[in-house]
Amino acid sequence: MLSETDIIILGRAALAAVLGFIIGWERQAAGASLRGRTIALAALTAASLTALGDEIFGTGTDRIVQGIVTGIGFLGAGVIIHGASGEVRGLTTAASLWAMTSIGVAVGLGHELLGILLAALVYLVIALGDWPLLDWLRRGFSQRTAGERHNETSSGGMRSSADQRSEPDDEPEHPNSAT
Repeated sequence: MLSETDIIILGRAALAAVLGFIIGWERQAAGASLRGRTIALAALTAASLTALGDEIFGTGTDRIVQGIVTGIGFLGAGVIIHGASGEVRGLTTAASLWAMTSIGVAVGLGHELLGILLAALVYLVIALGDWPLLDWLRRGFSQRTAGERHNETSSGGMRSSADQRSEPDDEPEHPNSAT
């Protein structure tokens, strides 16, 4: 027979799994390599391990959380893919997995409302994609940079030494180069 503590732990794990499914569904709809059940299982596991440590063992959850973070780091690293041309894919999905694990820890410790609100915040961040303000700033910067390059070429490329010191090199870096 399930005790009251068992039912509490089961409820927390189920809530974390549902929240993980919601975030995983968004990642799946965006074409990510992970499916909803992977993120749901990570959140469920984080919640259940944390709740077990807190409710049953009573020894504190700091070591459990450390182990969860380490394990999720390995899973997240497996999600990140480096393409042949140097592009990196899977960072948002790996970050989503990591975020949902932390939400699982919060839910596992009994902070269900906090977990729900954090999951909603994670969903907003990843579902909105590029934020309109960032797009506006990016467009303004690229237009300003293109205008400066046009002015340099039309004036014969002559700039004062002060201008040359204040601007970074115009040469693009190779995606795999270390800085």
